[in-house]
Amino acid sequence: MSTKLDTAQLRQLDQAHYLHPFTNLQTTASKGRIISRAEHVCIYDSDDNKLLDGIIRPVCCNLGYSQTSIKDAITAQLQELPFYNSFFQCANQPAVELAARPSRVTPAQFNHVFFTNPAPEANDTNLRLVQRVATTC
Repeated sequence: MSTKLDTAQLRQLDQAHYLHPFTNLQTTASKGRIISRAEHVCIYDSDDNKLLDGIIRPVCCNLGYSQTSIKDAITAQLQELPFYNSFFQCANQPAVELAARPSRVTPAQFNHVFFTNPAPEANDTNLRLVQRVATTC
């Protein structure tokens, strides 16, 4: 574990090395908040100010932070198999079980799932799938 840095040190490192999306690189980063922890629907900055998280929660943490059942499930999976890719016809039990779930509630023609990372990769993959279908028809 690294040495705990104070807010000024973190902001200095932030300004020197971290590129933030949608920001003026000359002025914004050194004035931003450094978020250090989260609990339920609140975040805490490096000065221990408690803030209601109304920005990212719907995107990444829609069930809130510190959900014990989620942390326990993640921990158990990390101990068994943290990750394995699906290239070269490989699969793993959690991915196979998760892929089967949507077919229980969707129309019959929607019975396959393709997992991706965030939107840019998903969009790129979608374009490739459409192109492949278009060239095979």
